[in-house]
Amino acid sequence: MATTTATVTAPPAGRAAAVPRRSRRRVEPIYYLFLLPSLIIFTLAITLPAIIGILFSFTNSIGFGEWEFIGLINYIALFSDPAVLQSYLFTFGFAAVTVLVVNVVAFLLAVGLTAKIRLKTGLRTVFVIPMVVSGIIIAYVFNFLFSTSVPSAGQALGIPWLSESILANADLAWLAIVLVTAWQAIPGTLLIYIAGLLSIPGDVYEAADIDGASKRQQLLRITLPLVAGYVVINVILGFKNFLNAYDIIVGLTNGGPGTATRSIAMTIVTGFTGGDYAYQMANAAFFFVIIIVISLVQLRIARGRNAL
Repeated sequence: MATTTATVTAPPAGRAAAVPRRSRRRVEPIYYLFLLPSLIIFTLAITLPAIIGILFSFTNSIGFGEWEFIGLINYIALFSDPAVLQSYLFTFGFAAVTVLVVNVVAFLLAVGLTAKIRLKTGLRTVFVIPMVVSGIIIAYVFNFLFSTSVPSAGQALGIPWLSESILANADLAWLAIVLVTAWQAIPGTLLIYIAGLLSIPGDVYEAADIDGASKRQQLLRITLPLVAGYVVINVILGFKNFLNAYDIIVGLTNGGPGTATRSIAMTIVTGFTGGDYAYQMANAAFFFVIIIVISLVQLRIARGRNAL
């Protein structure tokens, strides 16, 4: 009886077997059609003005009329301008302090609002209300309180330092800005922390209770490590937003007393309307580079945290 033997031809040595390549998914033209209007609007409203502004930062333009290129003179002058240096010092100090205050208060509130307490849903709604109010409106309301109500209360209670408006004190006005900014920023940070706390399995805390861990130990050794990623997110978002502080400062102190509370954004905008267009455009371009560097550092930190 004849036996049929199947022969398998092996691929030549040094040559891998051919693997069919996965065909790339074809992008429907309709996607580009929907993308085009947004791309055009973004280019005309953001990209093109930014490029034009950077070009004008190398000129002596005052915002209108004739101008000529002057090279890096505007950028060199920034580093010897005490008003600009003061605005950078104030802005970064204010952003660092506010980030700390917002995250500490928001985290503690989130822990309380996720605990087994009554009316916690209603309390969450109350704490979120400041987030939906305009910053300039909040600033004007607190301006009235700091200028009239608080001094009146200080006089009635016989407290000398509280009898005068804190907004008129060059050494203390920044505290009012931190307080009002934190009051508006805490709700958004609070929601992120609540989401992080609710994502922690309850079994973890049950096991900790069985092991005899106190509430303080659970907070420091379980809750904080498990929500560390949310802390990084809030710090990154908060620091970026606070560096661009403008409306609350305008409504509270308008940069005063003097220039004690003038932020970078306020310095730039004031220069645009005061005949320093090219000079403040150089300031804006320099500030943009700083923001990009900070964003890249924060992104690297966030990626490193996610890789752990």
